[in-house]
Amino acid sequence: MIDLFNTTAFACSKKVTVLYSNSFSMGIKALDKRLHDAIYGIYGFVRFADEIVDTFHNHNKHELLQEFKRDTYKAIEQRISLNPVLHAFQLVVHQYNIRPEYIEAFFRSMEMDLYNVAYEPENYNEYIYGSAEVVGLMCLQVFCEGDEQLFTKLLEPARALGAAFQKVNFLRDIKSDFEERGRVYFPGINFHAFDAQSKKLIEQDIENDFKAAYAGIVQLPSTSRFGVYLAYTYYLKLFNKIRNTPAERVASARIRISNARKVWLLAKAYWNKTLFGFYAQ
Repeated sequence: MIDLFNTTAFACSKKVTVLYSNSFSMGIKALDKRLHDAIYGIYGFVRFADEIVDTFHNHNKHELLQEFKRDTYKAIEQRISLNPVLHAFQLVVHQYNIRPEYIEAFFRSMEMDLYNVAYEPENYNEYIYGSAEVVGLMCLQVFCEGDEQLFTKLLEPARALGAAFQKVNFLRDIKSDFEERGRVYFPGINFHAFDAQSKKLIEQDIENDFKAAYAGIVQLPSTSRFGVYLAYTYYLKLFNKIRNTPAERVASARIRISNARKVWLLAKAYWNKTLFGFYAQ
């Protein structure tokens, strides 16, 4: 039966999410259960594409990405794929009417990663939009479950949250991005001259994104609010830890939040929500 195949496909996307991102897995578990499969489906899809451009160094990345792109559109058109991650994604696309322009923008950013090693303000903003903001918008389409008025209202905060997450990742991974992939994402930043002033400029931009995102999180439906808030809390904690770390340390080591700390953040967020009825910034 196709139902069993569908279940298997979503189980594969869930496995991808769990293995690649402990923090996002925690956030998804805090969503209403009926939203789990859809968000796993989106994450599995974007994770596989990102993996092609980030880690398949001994293979033809351009060819693999183009093949993955063709297979994605074929899966959406035919409503089936023997690639379980793409099959799960196409189910989400059709159920929640994921906009084609978001998928195209995402692939455009992945293609940029094949060739760009330094970003200018123009292509940096385009890259952030396609690699992160549209992923937030895909998730928002799931969270709004067809409520177009709510989607429009929360569109900009969702973009801000995606941008904040991505920029924190860039700051956290600035060393590995440069040494392993030759990339510097932040415009005008010289990795070899990364100092406190450069770091502070980046942090101010990220702080603005977090503030804009929070205004939208508190307006999300109850089915998704706590899960998104939990992911926000984790990334905000990571951001604050990076902000309190000297520039030379950020440029030489990957800053992390321990699993024990993540569990504490989960408990604290739940405590605030349940006992006090608020979502703290």
